[in-house]
Amino acid sequence: MDILRFITAGSVDDGKSTLIGRLLYDSKSILQDQLEVLEKHSKNKNEDGVDLALLTDGLRAEREQGITIDVAYRYFSTPKRKFIIADAPGHVQYTRNMITGASNSDLMVILIDARKGVIEQTRRHSIIASLLKLKKVVVAINKMDMVDYSEEVYENIKDEYSKIATSLSLNEVKYFPISALKGDNIVSVSPETDWYDGGSLLEYLEEVTLNEEFNGGSRFQVQYVIRPQTDELHDYRGYAGQILSGKFQKGDAVHILPAGTVSEITKIEINGVEKDKAFEGQPAVIHIADNLDISRGDFFATEEKLPEVEKEVEVLLCWLDQKALQPGNKYLLQHHSHVLKAVVREIDYKINVNTLVQEKAEGEIKLNEIVKVTLRTAQPLVYDSFINNKITGSAILVDETSNSTVAACIIQ
Repeated sequence: MDILRFITAGSVDDGKSTLIGRLLYDSKSILQDQLEVLEKHSKNKNEDGVDLALLTDGLRAEREQGITIDVAYRYFSTPKRKFIIADAPGHVQYTRNMITGASNSDLMVILIDARKGVIEQTRRHSIIASLLKLKKVVVAINKMDMVDYSEEVYENIKDEYSKIATSLSLNEVKYFPISALKGDNIVSVSPETDWYDGGSLLEYLEEVTLNEEFNGGSRFQVQYVIRPQTDELHDYRGYAGQILSGKFQKGDAVHILPAGTVSEITKIEINGVEKDKAFEGQPAVIHIADNLDISRGDFFATEEKLPEVEKEVEVLLCWLDQKALQPGNKYLLQHHSHVLKAVVREIDYKINVNTLVQEKAEGEIKLNEIVKVTLRTAQPLVYDSFINNKITGSAILVDETSNSTVAACIIQ
């Protein structure tokens, strides 16, 4: 059973929490004790006597207290598919935090309040979807019950958003008229919208195809070199890590990067059991034919599609630190298990998140701003462009002194 990762986005009070609660509730992903607590504390009740938004209100309370302002993850499943939902903050000042959830998502669900229509935050979220090359976008026009399920309202919002989608090259957009509170067109098609000839939101999420065109190459990164050096395992040398993308099998010729040497896989172990193949997402121990100098952070790649190996890379940065970014500043670039010293050589331009226009970067780069920069690393970086392979095309910048994450990186 495959997994669909999607992110919900929308402005404050557009109904994201209620939509997620509805999906969890109707898919029977709520435990009985959770349901009892939900019924006890519900004030804004629906027909079932519960306030579905309370399922994510724990995080909302944390935000109000200033404890954390981040993406929350929720999980549920149906007989057809498993789902991971990233619930993004709705406030304008926290839009940057969407990049974390959206960069790992297969599609974005953008909620629009039927009473308000397309607003500035709708455009901002759509721009992030465009920047992160999300090929599939769902526009859920919510609170249709509050506009008497008007077909005219739905069509007007649909027409307005389609212009935004065209300008941002979002070519696969699906529209749904819904009411998260009432449950219309979320799990099943509602008789209230007899003019709507499409299916339900959940039906679409269950059936949408994923990564059908992926050709980002097979990538494995070494996290630990296992060399027991005991009498029993005198010659044992294995490389532990995770299959980041693609697959590996016994007998494959692999390039070890950045050194550029070539060897052959002689054995693959998963959970201590020898296997012929290992697939994306699986932790594995890989053995090769030659005793080479391999250390933490090195990559194995099959030769049909090799990654880039460079000391200078162009990167799209979302700046996350209160302290401003300036050219010449030095940081640590963390690319999965590999940590390299890096310097920001120059800032090429700044992206206006409201218009997607490239602007001249004058002065300091402040919190929330998105810029294109050139990074130079102390050692060669093994990478793919984000558009070809999201996993190996993303990284973070870390402040050397505070160890705090200061930027999310999309490698161009």
